[in-house]
Amino acid sequence: MTIFSLYIYDRHCNCVYYQDWHRTKRLKPAVEGGGILPAVSRAVTPAPSTGPDGNGSTAASNYSSPRNTLSSSTGVVVAMNEMNLQPGATTTPPAQPSMNQPGLPFDEEAKLVYGVVLSLRNMVKKLAGREEQFVNYKTSTYKLHLFETISGYKLVMLSDPDANPMQSVLRQIYAGPFIEYVVRNPLSTMDSRTHGIDNEYFRASIDRYLRGLPVFP
Repeated sequence: MTIFSLYIYDRHCNCVYYQDWHRTKRLKPAVEGGGILPAVSRAVTPAPSTGPDGNGSTAASNYSSPRNTLSSSTGVVVAMNEMNLQPGATTTPPAQPSMNQPGLPFDEEAKLVYGVVLSLRNMVKKLAGREEQFVNYKTSTYKLHLFETISGYKLVMLSDPDANPMQSVLRQIYAGPFIEYVVRNPLSTMDSRTHGIDNEYFRASIDRYLRGLPVFP
């Protein structure tokens, strides 16, 4: 069992945070003008058409972190622990299930994930009553978990299909790192339509917490 990725959406339906761990399929950075907010994750930030050297190079393409498995310079996702892999290194990723098609830009994937969550959430309320809550669904390759806050933030996690319900984990992420490093951070603008959340303390705290869970290999 393992955890694939984490998305956080605000009440305006914007993806404001993304982090992944065990992806094996290609995921391209968002296209410029695709509607993804800046600072969601430097690994998926759309690259401007022209960089400082005039050939399209950007600072985002130089972003590398052992906590993030997405290489923004190539769009190739590999499983990483604490090793620093060179962008040009030949690596055979482990055969982990994946939930997206190769080459799907991040902005399209984020919209698809939110669309699925919103559709299933509305369907559950219409079929089972407004008091019923949609918390997860399962396919043959992944399981989606949802935790929604009173303020309208939606924390969405994709995991192995055999993973136990992760609502308590998502609730702990919200009550712990999110409150500590986002809500109480005077430099973080809440309810913003112009910015995502790319706080390194927040990212490191989530990574440390999830790696300590039994479900994380």
